[in-house]
Amino acid sequence: MDIATLIGLILGIIAVFVGMVLKGAPLSILINPAAFLIIIVGTVASVVIGFPKDELKRIPKLLKIIFKEQQMISDVEIIKMFSRWADLARREGLLALESEAQEIEDPFLRNGLTLAIDGQSADYIRDVLNEEVEAMEERHESGAQIFSQAGTYAPTLGVLGAVVGLIAALGDMSDVNALGHAVSSAFVATLLGIFTGYVLWHPFANKLRRKSAHEARQKRLMIEGVLSVLEGEAPRIIEQKLASYLTNEERKLFYESGAGSLEKEK
Repeated sequence: MDIATLIGLILGIIAVFVGMVLKGAPLSILINPAAFLIIIVGTVASVVIGFPKDELKRIPKLLKIIFKEQQMISDVEIIKMFSRWADLARREGLLALESEAQEIEDPFLRNGLTLAIDGQSADYIRDVLNEEVEAMEERHESGAQIFSQAGTYAPTLGVLGAVVGLIAALGDMSDVNALGHAVSSAFVATLLGIFTGYVLWHPFANKLRRKSAHEARQKRLMIEGVLSVLEGEAPRIIEQKLASYLTNEERKLFYESGAGSLEKEK
């Protein structure tokens, strides 16, 4: 479970409900089937119209990605692997990495190392792997766009819901008390539209983009590592090059673990 997503969702709901209570607005006003129909069903309808069926089928998987923590090997561990592989390749040749490649669980990294072992050129490997990363980024962006567009549609539908409610409220002005209740109910659609748009859909899209960016950055680290091993660079040089992908905290952890050749030489 992605704790950050769950905490953010809970805080967003609490902020609205507690804010309504503090403002003196009754929570019972939210029981408004018409507002939910216009906002939820209307947003779904807009998304269905705006995106192909094949992309819409991915929504359950996208929601799982949003609420599930990414299971990825750490960048520090990847650099340690490349340092070890570089040392082995320099001593025994690239073919010595064949058994190592078979044990790699990540298909992207396994494919890259296999291409290097098979004797493909650095330019070919870079092109193939970069194409794969770009295709992944495009696929991820199409998923994020679904939620981003939903976040754009929902607040506008909220205005539409408020207009519909006001039309109904102003249709009969004979009872002033009933009119006040009808007007307040009309704006429930606006509240729901803004809430779902800016507390759910837009943040969901941003979470998908951030996770995609993290994955793409790690894959580019792998590309540089594979090419460095292919070119026969020393473990120390590879560590120095790949450490640029680490945050300051990760870099400190890497060297404090005793795995960095650069640190050992200091």
